[in-house]
Formats: sequence, structure tokens, C-alpha cells
Amino acid sequence: MNAFVAHVVLDLKGLTCPGPLLGAKKMVDEIESGQVLLLISDCPGTQDDLFAWARQTGNQVLHTEKMSGGTGYYIRKGRSKAFKANVLLDIRGVICPGPIVEAKKLLNGMHPGEILKLTSNCPGIQSDIEGWASATGMTILESVETAPGEYDFFIRKG
Repeated sequence: MNAFVAHVVLDLKGLTCPGPLLGAKKMVDEIESGQVLLLISDCPGTQDDLFAWARQTGNQVLHTEKMSGGTGYYIRKGRSKAFKANVLLDIRGVICPGPIVEAKKLLNGMHPGEILKLTSNCPGIQSDIEGWASATGMTILESVETAPGEYDFFIRKG
């Protein structure tokens, strides 16, 4: 079971590109800022189209998951907040617990309230970082899936 809740579900299985993207755009235009659309598509081009569109428009693909007959894309309209990171750590390609170990080193040298942007594609990073943050007094301000399996975490030092 996932933790993402959709306000609207749009099942466009059977449509070829650019149909799913156009449908998602139309629906996102109609929902309120911050609401989440679940787009379900079986077109192989939807993933690339959707992530490129989200980067251009400020919308967010929060999560992707395999579903019966296709892929589900959880899309949040607009960004909740634009967080300005004080320090950037791009650690794609490093397996867990490496991203957390390196984030901890950087956060130890930062001042309370400063924000670290951690980019990682480690398969276990999402659950690992949430547990670590709550255990150490750090706050995950936002986590965004920027590409399939790749995440940006905005972490504020407690």
C-alpha cells in the first residue's frame, strides 16, 4: 500500500502518446494547487513525456508505480513551496546507506534551519531517509521523484 492519495483518477490506458499527457495537462489545469492527480497509462512514452512536462510547468510527479495493465503516476499540481537549498548533495549511483552517511556529514557542518538538497537514486532511500530524519531531529520538507526511481529530498537541519 502506498502513502499517496489522489484527489482525481484519470485512467487513460489504451491511448497512445501524446494522449495521456494531454489528458493529464487538461485535468491538472482543472484541479486546485496542491491537489494530486493519479494518471494511469500503458503507453511506453508517457513516462518521459510526463517528467519533461512536469519540469517545465512546476508540477510534480510524486511517485510512479506499476498497476494492473499500466503505470500509475501521482502528479501534484504546482509546487507546495520553492525551497532554496543552502547545500546540494547529488549522490546518484551510491547505494544505501551511503547517501544518508554523506548527508549526515554535510548536515553536521550546517547551521540549524539550513536546508540540504539530497539527490539520490538508491532503491531504499525513500524509506531509509524518512526513518533517519525522524530519529535525528531533521525535517524532510519535501521529497520529489524527479525521474523514475530518482528523488530530491529537501532536509532542514533541526
